[in-house]
Amino acid sequence: MRVQNYINQGSILILIGLLHTSLAFSPEGFGYKMSEFAGSGFFRISSGMAELPPAAGKTDFEAFTAFWFFYFGILLIPLGILVFEILRKQKYLPHSFTISYLLFVGLGVYMVPNSGMTFIMLPHALFMLIQNLYKSMRNMRNATTTSRQ
Repeated sequence: MRVQNYINQGSILILIGLLHTSLAFSPEGFGYKMSEFAGSGFFRISSGMAELPPAAGKTDFEAFTAFWFFYFGILLIPLGILVFEILRKQKYLPHSFTISYLLFVGLGVYMVPNSGMTFIMLPHALFMLIQNLYKSMRNMRNATTTSRQ
């Protein structure tokens, strides 16, 4: 089988998710906080609603940040699997998905410009949108040609 059958936009999302998750556990990321979480078996890493509304001394902002950094990486993996399967079967994604993904990434770029959102996810989102538009236009053109025959 060709490598192209195994690599698509979904594969890239899975890879980003795996890298994001592994960075959460690294010393350069939140390794020290993940060690604390592991000490409790990753159970009750936060006081939850008792920490709301957020306030200094009441909310553990480091735990909150480490959790969401880790969780976002995990979330990208099933999203990547879904995108992979849709592309494998349909060859292109719904435009509503690619546009909303670009808007989601754009918000992240706006809020945290010097991050992986800007340097990794924004180029990926733009590439996904352009590739998707090209494939859907080609598919429509082929459908029109086939219906004329």
